[in-house]
Parts: sequence; structure tokens; C-alpha cells
Amino acid sequence: MIHRLRIAYAGTPEFAVSALDALHAAGHEIVAVYTQPDRPAGRGQSVTASPVKLRALELGLPVEQPATMRSPGAAERLQALGPDLMVVAAYGLILPREILAVPRLGCWNIHASLLPRWRGAAPIQRAVLAGDTQTGITIMQMDAGLDTGPMLLAMATQIGERETAGELHDRLATLGAEALVAALGEWESGQLASRQQPAEGVTYAAKIRKDEALIDWTSPALAIDRQARAFNPWPVAETRWDGRQLRVWSAEPLGCDEDAEPGRVIEASDGRLVVATGDGALSLTRVQLSGRRSVTAAEFLNAHSMAGARLG
Repeated sequence: MIHRLRIAYAGTPEFAVSALDALHAAGHEIVAVYTQPDRPAGRGQSVTASPVKLRALELGLPVEQPATMRSPGAAERLQALGPDLMVVAAYGLILPREILAVPRLGCWNIHASLLPRWRGAAPIQRAVLAGDTQTGITIMQMDAGLDTGPMLLAMATQIGERETAGELHDRLATLGAEALVAALGEWESGQLASRQQPAEGVTYAAKIRKDEALIDWTSPALAIDRQARAFNPWPVAETRWDGRQLRVWSAEPLGCDEDAEPGRVIEASDGRLVVATGDGALSLTRVQLSGRRSVTAAEFLNAHSMAGARLG
């Protein structure tokens, strides 16, 4: 490598691990890894380190965990590290102007959409929920706005017809690492050029709320299918049956000739659990009753009589 950069890396969830690995493998000097403070997680609410912190410690990298980047001394601390560049991937904390101004090359963000579509917190889930057929990664020069900075490099990928948000997340994490390495390579060769985001096509990916997971059976089967895929693995699409929560991990939209009430089970035999919707029907392929493990439709029907049942 001709230019071995001093890089501060900021990320928190699993999505950000691949890019950290790529920077380390490329031989850059990672002067610090910023990640959110350890927090209670899981059923036991034990204090847990972020995936990025765990990986940084495995790699022997120094870790910084400020509660906020707006705190007094945060910019001075970063300045003392002397980074050429700061790379950000799903960090979860806002970087104020004082932080953005510290590295001589600024701050680059690995964003999981093709900007300006799906600026914001949940671009992967929103793309699946909207029925988008394409998404990708944008390496963006950060500014003070919400994902509004100039674009440095973009890589596109198709969204699979049956792909869940979790599956797409994993692919985009890998693609994000590839895009970052490519952008650094273009910078090194003097070919990296920034361009402003177009004013047309801007959409915002609001943070996912748990109440969005509740299925409205009067919606079309295609929309409910996208809901199940967008909210897998969290918060998981759900409905009610016999006064209990029934989570729908996966489903498949079907045509329906019956004029059945939305939410009514119209088939519950031979391993098929089919529910009428506002337009078409939905075959539930993996479900989970409250307090139980997730099972296939066939396994669920072996234990429960669902013929004519009403969901919702």
C-alpha cells in the first residue's frame, strides 16, 4: 500500500464489523474504534459489548466508548489521535460539526441504500417494506445533515424476491466493506470524485417501531408478505389468535378465488396454513406462538386445529 492512512472507525452493530475487518486487512492504521457504550441486552439484561467492540478487542485495537460525541473534549480527544479519515458505519450517535472537521479527509459514511433514497435509520427494512427491487451501498462524505452529504461511490445490488431484511443486511454488510475498500483505492489513485445527491428521489427511512409489526389482514397479501420479510429478524410481523400473540416469520402470497373475510383461515391441512387477506391470500410458512419456538406451518398444524380460525 502506498498510502497507509490513520483511520478512526465508528460503528456499533454487526453490520459494521465487515468494514472494520476490511480496513484492518488492508493495512491501514486504525487509531481508535468508536462504538456505543456497553448496554443491557437479552432476556437476562446482562451488560453486553457491541459486536464492533468485541471484534476490535479481538484485533487488538483501542476502543473509545463516549456516551455522546457532543460531550466536552470529544473533538479534542479525536484530534489527539491524529486521524487522516474517520469511517462511520451504523454508529448510532450524531457527529457534530466539530467532530466532522477533525480528520483532514473528513468523515465517510457507509450507508445501506442508494442515496438519496432511504436516508435515515432503517434503510434496509424500508426498502423491503416498500417492495424495492434494487438497493445498495453509498459511500458518502458526511456533513451536518441527515445523510445529505456528497456521494463518493455507490454499489448496487438486486433485492431477492423472497429475501428478508436480515438476509439483505448480511449481504449489504459485505458489500459495504467492498465499497469502502474500492473508494479508498480510488482515493489512492486520485480518481475518487464526489458528486452532490440529486434533489429528486429523496425518501426517509424512519426508525422501525414495534407497533408496525402488527398485521392488518385487510391489506393485500403482497403487502403483508413484504411486512413479514422486512421485519425478519426484528420486530417480526405478528397477529393475534385465540387471544395470544402469533408471530409470522415467513409467508408466501397466493391468489385467492374465495370471497373470504380478511384474517380468516381458509386452508389448514396438508401442512398448509392459508389466510385470506384484503387482496389474495397468504400462506404462512413459519410461525411462532407466544412463549414457544418458531415452527413450520406443518408442525404448527400438528399441534393446533386452525380450520376456520380468525386471526387478528
